[in-house]
Amino acid sequence: MLGPESQPLARKYFSQKTEKDLDADEIVRGYEVDKGKFVVITDEELERLEPDKSRDIDLKRFVPEDSIPPIYFERGYFLAPEGNSQKAYKLLAETMKKTEQAGVATFVMRGKEYLVAIFSDNGILRAEVMRFSDELRSPKDVDLPKKPKVTPATVRKFEKLIASKSKKTFSPAKLKDLETERLLKLVKKKQSKRKNIVEVEDSDAPQPGKVIDLMAVLKRSLVGKKS
Repeated sequence: MLGPESQPLARKYFSQKTEKDLDADEIVRGYEVDKGKFVVITDEELERLEPDKSRDIDLKRFVPEDSIPPIYFERGYFLAPEGNSQKAYKLLAETMKKTEQAGVATFVMRGKEYLVAIFSDNGILRAEVMRFSDELRSPKDVDLPKKPKVTPATVRKFEKLIASKSKKTFSPAKLKDLETERLLKLVKKKQSKRKNIVEVEDSDAPQPGKVIDLMAVLKRSLVGKKS
């Protein structure tokens, strides 16, 4: 986001009571335990709660692929072998596919522990970062209406509607994000005409991080660390 003079904007915190901006050293963290009631937690206490920093994927168990409900999935990544781990990667992927098993593991990134499910798709390992169970909302939480009575005629009507739109396979390439396409066209149009283009210096740009050999740490989880 930019200001009226194309200057970069920064987010600030202010007191709703005094309407004054707060400096970083004036801000404390609080965990809401009830409406309007917070338990204050210090940065030092949070640091002590952080999991140990590690590059390892801690493989907990294998479970049937279809036993993990998709509602737990948050975002997905492909895992690629590195160095001399191609053979072990291929062996693990083929074995998981043959046995229709998925791996459930945890890993630590940026001081937070994540839950991940690992699947084998056509010889490629895919990791799905998952939500923990307490992060999911139940149907009761969203206050769904009671199940209405549906007549057989209405069911047949919807069966015909579904059949008319049914395809044998899922083709994601045919499903396009039209809003993003329109936005990109607008950006390209303005860029070609050199309209509304500003340059902002970013001295705090993050530096690229190191690539972690996920296959190697997965192998260590499977066979155990050597002393």
